[in-house]
Amino acid sequence: MSIKSLFYDIKEFLNLKNSIAAKTEELEKIKLSIKQNQDNIELITAEKNKIEKERNNEIERTKTEIEKTINNYKEETDKCKTLYIEAQNSLNEINEKLDTQNQKFESQKRTLKLIRSYQNKLLEIVDNYSTVDVHMLNKLSDNEISQLDEISPSFELPLHSYDVKTLRTLSKENNKLIEKTLVRYEKRYTTKSNKAIYQLMVLALRAELQNIMLGMKFNTIDKCKNSFNEMIIKYLHIASDGSQLIAPTLTTFISEIKILFENSIDIEYEYYIKKEQERAEQQALKEQMRQEAEERKELQRQQKLVEQEENKFKAEIENAKEKLNNCQDNDLLLQLQEKIKQLQEQLETVETKKEEIINLQNGKAGYVYIISNLGSFGENRFKIGMTRRMDPIDRINELGSASVPFKFDVHSFIFSENAVGLENSLHSNLSDKRTNKVNLRKEFFDISIDELEKLVQELDPTAEFNKTMLATEYRQSISLQESK
Repeated sequence: MSIKSLFYDIKEFLNLKNSIAAKTEELEKIKLSIKQNQDNIELITAEKNKIEKERNNEIERTKTEIEKTINNYKEETDKCKTLYIEAQNSLNEINEKLDTQNQKFESQKRTLKLIRSYQNKLLEIVDNYSTVDVHMLNKLSDNEISQLDEISPSFELPLHSYDVKTLRTLSKENNKLIEKTLVRYEKRYTTKSNKAIYQLMVLALRAELQNIMLGMKFNTIDKCKNSFNEMIIKYLHIASDGSQLIAPTLTTFISEIKILFENSIDIEYEYYIKKEQERAEQQALKEQMRQEAEERKELQRQQKLVEQEENKFKAEIENAKEKLNNCQDNDLLLQLQEKIKQLQEQLETVETKKEEIINLQNGKAGYVYIISNLGSFGENRFKIGMTRRMDPIDRINELGSASVPFKFDVHSFIFSENAVGLENSLHSNLSDKRTNKVNLRKEFFDISIDELEKLVQELDPTAEFNKTMLATEYRQSISLQESK
């Protein structure tokens, strides 16, 4: 081995020794780093365990609080449920008492109406028949007395009022009063002849009453009452031309029985009023159904148009979005974004309109309108109705162009999800102020505008109400007439 070669080996050895020393040092550093990391891991693990323990404790505490809250809620719910059941039972009891009181009230109301009727008719009798003269009345022969049964009416007129429960009750009560009155007066006559004259008078009065009621119709009540009054006057004169002994009693009897017989006419006439109400309501119902069919048809037409418009906007938005995705020009990009925003706003408007149409088609939603017509009906008469038209003014214009000389003024349009219920509430509160008491489909009411505004605000505080009665056409017509 040469010295040069040995030198290179020594050099290589020294390099290798230095490299080993460096690697050993680096290994020690790695060991130290590993130890530090292990310490960090232990710290992290300890912190993790601590956090996990705290989390579990928090979960348990939260779970406990939730369970406590749920239990409290259940207890409160049970209490509320118990209170609700108690309140419902109390309400049912109150409703039952209210129904009983209403029945008593209606009974007392009918009695009061009957008493007032008696009072008015007694006053009428005092005014009209207090000056009737009393003279002699010829006595009937025994032969005439024996023939009374033969001339008695052979049948009783079948009254229509007996077909209606409430009228049947009133008619029976009135008939009982008639029979009591007849028996009471019959007991006053002790002789055969006088009793026979009285019986003959009763038979004649009853026969003529039946004849009058036989010709009764809805539009003939005035004629029937005139015939009845003429009959009473005729029999009062017959009584006044007879015997002084029984004429005063007969005169008093005719005057008293007049009230009860007139009640029979009024009760029977109530049947014809009810039949006329039914006829008018049926006619109005057909008209309402026709109007609703037209409104539904118009709403369907408008819905198709809105849906076409909706589809058009959706297509435009999709087209603009597609262009936006492929656009590289910043200016055009901003223009497309603005266009999409405008189209979306227009689409929202169309969708809102579509939703309104759908709501109007649900059978309850609509507009309750309050209108007046000063020139046609006067100052304190208003029509309260309902329409499902998208634009309720179309219905008002239709009413104004039908059979009245002037256009209607609108005082309120009230949109409601349950317009039928709102209209019924208004009509119910104003039932005693109806203009037409027979045909309840005629929606006119006699009330001051201040009272009407107060009622509307009570039922719907958000409703707008215009108290101004413009009556433009009517006032212009008056002005033109005065200027001539």
